Amino acid sequence: VLLYVSGGNTQVIAFLNGRYRVFGETLDIGIGNCLDKFGRALDMEFPAGPRIETIARQGTRYVELPYSVKGMDVSFSGILTAALTALDNAALADVCYSLQETCFAMLTEVTERAMAHTGKREVLLGGGVASNHRLQDMVTEMAVAREGSCHVPPGDLLVDNGAMVGWTALLMHRAGVEMDVASTQVQQKYRTDEVDVVWRD
Repeated sequence: VLLYVSGGNTQVIAFLNGRYRVFGETLDIGIGNCLDKFGRALDMEFPAGPRIETIARQGTRYVELPYSVKGMDVSFSGILTAALTALDNAALADVCYSLQETCFAMLTEVTERAMAHTGKREVLLGGGVASNHRLQDMVTEMAVAREGSCHVPPGDLLVDNGAMVGWTALLMHRAGVEMDVASTQVQQKYRTDEVDVVWRD
């Protein structure tokens, strides 16, 4: 099961029956976008996630924030608004801590549901937010409790990179997928679950 957490995407994905299936996703903004908008409101540098993670380590009190899981989907815009409002009455460290704990608990929950549904025992974290150590710890703890494991690639492979594009292209080429370069188009809205994955068993 892949927990894909970035600025533009938040999805729980698994490979089944020749395709990557999206078992859950954000209904509004990605987790990375949520963290960056929170940071932008406080004049933090971009991306804000690492700074929020550092500040959150100083938090000692949980501030109640909306926990928004609907089936296997998640929503972050309400949590963002509530976290910004909470700054009126709570310390920044406590709000950062609470924002992380709430959002990451939601992501861990829907990832666990996908593991239960698919019978898979391994979780792979991907996307820039996957570099957050607290998220890694929470997902690892859940996976181990299910007698499974969690894997995190090196940081330079968690963000946008040419290696992931090149590797996928090589796998596709080896599987006989051919494209006329002149007629190919970038499809920004191309969904993960719309691709026939002929290069995997």
